[in-house]
Amino acid sequence: MNPTDARVLFEYDQLAKRLNHDPQQRLDRLQRYAEVVARRDDLELERVTLLNQLGQHEEALGHLLEREFHPWEGGEGKVSAQYRLSLTQLARRALADEQFEYAIELLNRTKVWPDSLGEGKLAGIQENDIHYLLGCAHRAVGRETAAQPCFERASVGLDEPSAAIYYNDQPPEMIFYQGLAHRALGREYEALQRFNQLIDYGRDHLDDAPEIDFFAVSLPESLMFDDDLSFTNQIHCRYMLALGYLGRRDDEMAERQFARVLALNVNHTGALVHRYLHQAVTRTSR
Repeated sequence: MNPTDARVLFEYDQLAKRLNHDPQQRLDRLQRYAEVVARRDDLELERVTLLNQLGQHEEALGHLLEREFHPWEGGEGKVSAQYRLSLTQLARRALADEQFEYAIELLNRTKVWPDSLGEGKLAGIQENDIHYLLGCAHRAVGRETAAQPCFERASVGLDEPSAAIYYNDQPPEMIFYQGLAHRALGREYEALQRFNQLIDYGRDHLDDAPEIDFFAVSLPESLMFDDDLSFTNQIHCRYMLALGYLGRRDDEMAERQFARVLALNVNHTGALVHRYLHQAVTRTSR
């Protein structure tokens, strides 16, 4: 392999990701050839993604903001997703450290995407998690009149789980945050409805064999390799199960499903984020 060839380095890293290699090893390789990484938007995006997966959110955000990204096929939605993730994870950290005003500032930044990301917001994008976290921050400082509208906004949206085939399909965690928002508003019945919907979908569709439409666009990956949609669907359904059990406070079942998701795909961002939250809550409640 010639690691000084940016295309070769990108394809090698994609193979390593496909083979479920350790994220830290992949990041170390990209950092070793940082000058090569800087030549391609897709390589820089992989570095940012790995930084976020490994909890280095400030550095990830710095790389995003210092570069001018350009749209490319297979990259739709990915740069903005990492921008949003960097800020959201920093906000979660601020909430945990009781820096509530700083958390609000970070969460509000997710609503405006810099032109340098190379893409704008799609109409109707779901932000249940952002509104829920804003509600938590306002409630923590005693601003209940500000918290209530945030929780109300977080509680509404598409509430039917679906397969994750295209990049703009609703992530299942948005239904999870709808449930948390209903719980924060004292509506436990509606909260459990959302969590049970995730569990029912995960169970009922675990063995599905999805197919991509012949004229499909906006796929979540560049499809450098033939994708096993049944395998991807199994991961997606187990992730839904994990979120549903997490919402229902079934710690053992949630942890079991998160572990299975990450055994199949060590790079699953949603599972990494929410498993960490689950484990943190479990530790502090003991």
